[in-house]
Amino acid sequence: MEYMNYIGGRWVGSVTGRTFESKDPANGEVVGVVPLSSAADVEMAVEAAAEAFRSWRLTTAPRRGEILFKVGQLLQERKERLAELVTREMGKVIAEGRGDVQEAIDMTFYMAGEGRRLMGHTVPSELPSKFGTSMRDPVGVVAAITPWNFPIAIPTWKLSAALICGNTVVLKPASDTPVLAAELVKLYEEAGLPPGVLNLVIGSGDEVGDPLVNHPKVDVISFTGSTDTGRSVLTQTASRMKRVSLEMGGKNAIVVMEDADLDLAVEGIIWSAFGTTGQRCTAASRVIVDRAVEEALTDRLVERAARLRLGHGLDPATEMGPVINDRQMDKIHQYTLIGVREGAKLLTGGEVARDGDLARGTFYRPTIFSGVQPGMRIAQEEIFGPVLAIIAVDGLEEAIRVNNDTRYGLSTSIYTRDVNRAFTAMRDITTGVVYVNAGTIGAEVQLPFGGTRETGNGHREAAWASLDIFTEWKTVYVDYSGKLQRAQIDLVEGMG
Repeated sequence: MEYMNYIGGRWVGSVTGRTFESKDPANGEVVGVVPLSSAADVEMAVEAAAEAFRSWRLTTAPRRGEILFKVGQLLQERKERLAELVTREMGKVIAEGRGDVQEAIDMTFYMAGEGRRLMGHTVPSELPSKFGTSMRDPVGVVAAITPWNFPIAIPTWKLSAALICGNTVVLKPASDTPVLAAELVKLYEEAGLPPGVLNLVIGSGDEVGDPLVNHPKVDVISFTGSTDTGRSVLTQTASRMKRVSLEMGGKNAIVVMEDADLDLAVEGIIWSAFGTTGQRCTAASRVIVDRAVEEALTDRLVERAARLRLGHGLDPATEMGPVINDRQMDKIHQYTLIGVREGAKLLTGGEVARDGDLARGTFYRPTIFSGVQPGMRIAQEEIFGPVLAIIAVDGLEEAIRVNNDTRYGLSTSIYTRDVNRAFTAMRDITTGVVYVNAGTIGAEVQLPFGGTRETGNGHREAAWASLDIFTEWKTVYVDYSGKLQRAQIDLVEGMG
């Protein structure tokens, strides 16, 4: 099936006339043919968004919310079809595909509700007969640049928050999952979103992403992707004073203390490390375990990982799908070789799966290293694949120190039955998300999501916190005293 860009309320091909194929990573089958766009397409999309902003910002927030509610309902109605498409284009197993769409449903309904909130603050004035309040104003045109690993959920995080605040959007999806972006935009169109409010331009980072980031009429950039690309976005836009929100990499750890429920910990680690084939920014790539239970935990993890069934995600028996593409698979294997050279012990996996139907896709076997030292590259650098490093420590204090000692700071989990240890970890762990007796994945839309250090640049997605990047605070004073009153100078009436 052929897909197009969506600009100014019309589905149009790229001015380049070029196209490329989006393929199923499990078997190489073509999922759709999409435009290979250029800066000229970006120019048209941004102009359409800038023009639409004039009227969209004046559309009442409750009305904007009604449109989002319709989008949420359409997502619910099409959930199974979209979930299957997530599995075909991105590769995650069907249960996770459904979860991807459900997260989009949850976020859309949450943000639709903000249409009747979008709360500011009203506080007492220090002067009599004077009223003071603050309110949110939309910023303008938003560039939403989204990754391939959550091809429905993450675009929805950005779109629903930006739109409910009164901004207009140009969406640039990852080149590995453009069909899902087009299908998502169709739902917004069907829900009655006015022309130009949401625009879609499909293409590469060089030919679409860079022109979009640098366009003078783009006011906000909301980016999710690698730390290297995010850093480039930030440096490109610094001199233009653009508002930029970055959600980037992670090197997440699960801490297992000697008093932990090991069966529960094993299930949480396997899910966090190998769910989505390790291709989540919150995936667990490190296990920091007390030496007292290192051997017992390691044996269980290796046994469980070796049994994981690889295959196409539409097969309900499949437990782990493919890596997104050949380039990523090669990167993962290079890290396996690095781990071996560094002196870590490869316990299972560490190879491309080429047997039977797996040879048609990009499958990498679940990989576990033991004997990993905290400073090794496989313990410090984001791999973004099914690779787990086991690091032994002596006690909670060392575990927390090792956890915090990376350039990233997204998600951490601790397994313990000691409430004092749990609260100490909650206090001293310096990641943006902390779980107790659960894995490192599973964020919910009603709480802020994001990380510290090089995981982000201080902003948060989801919940009320995501509204800040898409709004300007406006403070309003109304003096109804009928006379000049000077704040901080004139005495408040009745005070001597």
